[in-house]
Amino acid sequence: MRTLYDFPGGIHPPENKRQSSETPIRIANLPERLIIPLQQHIGAPARTRVSEGDRVLKGDVLGDTEGAFSVPVHAPTSGHIERIGPHAVPHPSGLDDWCVTLIPDGKDHWGACHPLPESDQQDPDRLLAHIHKAGIAGLGGAGFPTGIKLRPPETDSIRTVILNAAECEPYITADDRLIRDRAAEVVSGLQIVRRILNPEQCLIGIEDNKPDAIQALESAVDGTGIEVVVIPTRYPSGGEKQLIQVLTGEEVPHGGIPADIGVLCQNVGTAAAIHRAVYHGEPLIQRITTLTGDALCEPGNVETLIGTPIRHLLDSAGFDEARAGDVLMGGPMMGFSLPDLAMPVVKTTNCLLAGSPEELPPPPPPQPCIRCGYCADACPMELLPQQLFWFAQSGENDKAEQHNLFDCIECGACSWVCPSQIPLVQYYRSTKGEIREQREEQIRADRARERFEARQARLEREQAEKEAKRQARKEAAAKARQTPPASKAAPERSAAASETVAAPSEAPDIETLEKQLLKAQAKRNNMRNMLDDARKRGADNVDKLEKAVAKNDDRVDAAQKALEKARSGLTETGGATE
Repeated sequence: MRTLYDFPGGIHPPENKRQSSETPIRIANLPERLIIPLQQHIGAPARTRVSEGDRVLKGDVLGDTEGAFSVPVHAPTSGHIERIGPHAVPHPSGLDDWCVTLIPDGKDHWGACHPLPESDQQDPDRLLAHIHKAGIAGLGGAGFPTGIKLRPPETDSIRTVILNAAECEPYITADDRLIRDRAAEVVSGLQIVRRILNPEQCLIGIEDNKPDAIQALESAVDGTGIEVVVIPTRYPSGGEKQLIQVLTGEEVPHGGIPADIGVLCQNVGTAAAIHRAVYHGEPLIQRITTLTGDALCEPGNVETLIGTPIRHLLDSAGFDEARAGDVLMGGPMMGFSLPDLAMPVVKTTNCLLAGSPEELPPPPPPQPCIRCGYCADACPMELLPQQLFWFAQSGENDKAEQHNLFDCIECGACSWVCPSQIPLVQYYRSTKGEIREQREEQIRADRARERFEARQARLEREQAEKEAKRQARKEAAAKARQTPPASKAAPERSAAASETVAAPSEAPDIETLEKQLLKAQAKRNNMRNMLDDARKRGADNVDKLEKAVAKNDDRVDAAQKALEKARSGLTETGGATE
């Protein structure tokens, strides 16, 4: 039997899983419209590939990758594109995001599907490209692009692949039910991952409160060399770092990733999606979602299309809005409240919890910290939650970061045990957001400074070149003045020719050129003042102003050259007349 290790902290909140785990997965019915966000993953949003009014088939690409950390987004069914624009999306920020609204035609016609035949003989790079093209991102909650995660740094050799089946969050049973109903698909997906990474061992970690799922997995892995490891039930044992520590005894280093210690974790839902993509050619357009809570008459797990409005999904489970309090996406520990039930299901929607006020009572007003230390005892990352709270409350972000704020996995264990009812995790999330914003602002300022310095260097270089040309012209003019006069034998010009050369009508308009130069210089100074003011304010039009100033500089130089040329021509004309 494999030796199990321990992780610090942890709690045992009420599980409340039987509400939704006792019935098989059911298929959600088709809504009137689907709202598909272009960003359902960590990284850059997908780039729109369709236009309003377009007809699409099931599986067609709606948005393609934009940058390295991005995955495509596909049509969950056939129909036509009604709208492309901002719409409310499920996110703790509550902000709108760019979405594609699809009106289903009810035919559910597939586009072209491209499975990979004989996948066990396929090259790993081809498998990775196929997984990425299918738009698969982690279904456990983080949404990290799977094709990128399965391509660890070349310096990291993956020795152990862990399939995370712990599902420790209360109420959520999507992974449990998926394993019980479709264990073969889960194990098949894990074998594809093994084919890509070629690790020394493959483990499936699952909590001991899922006996039916354990039995299904053990039957499915028979003869594959994959080991099912049963671990004690304790929250948050399903956290990536905690599960790695329990199964291997190793800790992910501060600021590092599991690949740094030769380990890679995947969620069971992600493994099933990999199986569907490779063997059936299906992109990630649906997922298993837990519907639970006292405000639902028919709780359970449903297979729903990505983009299904949350209200439609809740109504299909007998949603009693009169009995409902807040509706959470996710569990009670790490989930967040949904302000608008018109928001769509996304790739990371593993649970919708519609609890009654008695089941999920509103938190009482927070009281002053009594320094009991319970939060430190419960923290699985061995942080100092009380100290981090003080830093966050006083705005000392640098000190919070020095105390490893970003090691916090936001599991909520500290908030759950706090006798003063302080929403500690909310403070940590807010402080993390402020620090990220400060970093992004610093990056923008650094880029602006680099652009300014590059422009200054360019202007100085151009000025030096212009000065060199002026000096060359000056030297050429001085040399010309030193040239001996023409021979007396040369035929004298006629009086008429002399008069023509000296005619006032041929003299350049020096006064007009001088006015033009002064006007150009004044406009340049005005544009430079506008540019300096825009830089101080951090305005968005700095680049445009820089180009305008550069163009005015060129106009000043042109006016200067025209005036110098006119003056030089006038001098030469006057000398000839004499």
